[in-house]
Amino acid sequence: MLTIWRFMDGNRAHEKQSAALVSGLRAVQGADQVVCCDVSCAEAHVPLWGQPSQALRDLPAPDFILGAGHRSHWPVLRARRLFGGRSVVVMKPTLPLAWFDFVIAPEHDQPRPLQNVILTRGALAEPLPDFPAEFNRALLLLGGPSKHFHWDAAKIAAVTGRLLKQPRQWIVSDSRRTPQDTLAQCADSGAELHPWQQCSADWLGEQMARAGQIWVTGDSVSMIHEALQSRVPVGVIPMPSRSPCNKIRMAVDRLLDEGLVTDRIDGDLHTAAPRQPLAQQVMCAQALLRRSGWREAQPVMQGSAL
Repeated sequence: MLTIWRFMDGNRAHEKQSAALVSGLRAVQGADQVVCCDVSCAEAHVPLWGQPSQALRDLPAPDFILGAGHRSHWPVLRARRLFGGRSVVVMKPTLPLAWFDFVIAPEHDQPRPLQNVILTRGALAEPLPDFPAEFNRALLLLGGPSKHFHWDAAKIAAVTGRLLKQPRQWIVSDSRRTPQDTLAQCADSGAELHPWQQCSADWLGEQMARAGQIWVTGDSVSMIHEALQSRVPVGVIPMPSRSPCNKIRMAVDRLLDEGLVTDRIDGDLHTAAPRQPLAQQVMCAQALLRRSGWREAQPVMQGSAL
């Protein structure tokens, strides 16, 4: 049995990535062979010195202690010192890479080539629900300005207007970064509008699973990789870069070069070749188990208390 402590920092985007790694471990090991204990960074007391909280002491001993996001880094390291197991951080940490047993980071962040670093193509994402895709259903996801991209409101309006004229059942949603009134500008198109504040935690995954095609603005690298968990064509709306050296643009360009996504607004996405889900969470889980020696050690450890 593999036991995971997952430290959660309250950031939904971070927690989705750590949950994706847990789902990958369950896919590799078997769902009944993985126990995941979710621990709130805000509620669990993991002191640098002295006794930890009773809530932590009551948990089964961890094999992996997992976190994503800056607020989880120190709790992960302190829990590793107090309880053993291996520390695993998802996304490039603000602390030195060598302090963690394993770092799972996107290649566009260019982490140092250390033996404990496992590279991903982008953000980790959970597998989508098992719903049949509907050919005429299309999903449009709007991001917003970021430290890497400007938001050209006129260009976005022109591109989304062209997309929404295509004869599809369009579902459009925005995000926390989307400028105010952007979603309302799509009201006359006949599309279903879903403000992010009104969407449940599982809404996006269900919509991606049901869509026949998915379009995402180029600033939203995490949503692009979530969309690539589907089997349907994925389109990217280009965004103006703030700098000639833009690691997010470079990552998206690689996806374009490899034909995993398209930026052809007027093309027919349904003529694209079938594609398997990207499923990076499974690759990362396999790499983590191999590098930690878990798979080789498992037959010996089955009769012992973990």
